[in-house]
Amino acid sequence: MAGEWLAYGELGLATIGFAPFALHRWSCSKWIKDGDLVCPEEMSGLEITILLPVWNESLIIEKKLSNLAKQDFKSHLVIIDSASTDDTVSKSETWLKDFPEAFESFEIIRMKERLGKTFAVKQAIDSIARKDGIIVMTDADATIMPGALARINRWFSNPNIGAVGGTPNRQGLLQGEMAHRSIYTSTRLGESNFDSTPFLEGSLLAWRANMVKSSDLYGKANADDAQIATAVRLNGLRAVQDNELVFTDLMPTTRRGQRRQKVRRAQGLIRLLVRNRKHWFSKRQGRFATILRRNAWMHILSPLAITGAAVLGLLRNLTYLPETNLMGVLSVIEAYCLVSWMLVRVNKPIFGFRIAGTIMCGLENLLIATIVSGRGKSLHMWEQHTDVRLALSEK
Repeated sequence: MAGEWLAYGELGLATIGFAPFALHRWSCSKWIKDGDLVCPEEMSGLEITILLPVWNESLIIEKKLSNLAKQDFKSHLVIIDSASTDDTVSKSETWLKDFPEAFESFEIIRMKERLGKTFAVKQAIDSIARKDGIIVMTDADATIMPGALARINRWFSNPNIGAVGGTPNRQGLLQGEMAHRSIYTSTRLGESNFDSTPFLEGSLLAWRANMVKSSDLYGKANADDAQIATAVRLNGLRAVQDNELVFTDLMPTTRRGQRRQKVRRAQGLIRLLVRNRKHWFSKRQGRFATILRRNAWMHILSPLAITGAAVLGLLRNLTYLPETNLMGVLSVIEAYCLVSWMLVRVNKPIFGFRIAGTIMCGLENLLIATIVSGRGKSLHMWEQHTDVRLALSEK
């Protein structure tokens, strides 16, 4: 009898863990199909201020400034430097003096010490609080497409749009990452069509000036981009991802580097969702509450449920229970999940196992992030992926 309860418990926890992914994937596909979210044709008439956070970007800062200068929309530039120990600032100053017509104006803010990107963004937001128009934040290691600023400007002619984010064209992807990217992008697009997405990417993110205050961001957590997107929606306007607003960046070239990046990102998203738990069932937030609630389920409850299911499954197998139809079904499911996870983890996904393995690896990263947080360790300060910087500098 105890063995049957182990089996039922395993099945129940597995259902709780995997159900939100199937439900949200189906919903997002429907929302994309039924949605009518399009970029307006007319310009908003608003000025654009580019916010560029940097830290030890000497290898790539000149290429980044050149990429921004090639845009067909003149803008103001604000560089916030997190106490770089290389010549990032001096290279920036020299480049800006050599190309004085590249921007309408520029300002370089120097932090006295490195506190993490979110603290840098908070300080920059305070510094540009008097500016009107649109704030466009972009990372030093991201290359934005031609015409990106003009397209962003057009989005804000819609008075309901408070933030818009770009879609990544990731290079150097490991095979398992391709499935993750596909799932992640379709999810963000679906949420945008339904109402708003709480998660946008800081590699290319724009919002209406004064829609976000520095107090909206929690400095000792990363995912500053998702914090901004969520704050915009909670302050009354929509935050959407544009599938045709593209930026290019490089992923870390090793599985270890990618996992480190994903765990760091996962911790930031989990903390964001926990801090906004009062909105999960808020009638005032309407459809956005549904999106927050499901993301909380996937990011917080699912990893714990699947871990519990795995523990019960291990206990069930160790008890050598008599073979029944239920036991046979559970054994097949366990084998499928284990093989899927292992194939994606070693970067050898195959058809039929790719999506399940991607979800399993994602749950692994979320669980690690939860454990790290539970131990009181914050990942908002991190070392750069030097392989990415070197690769970009050689292009």
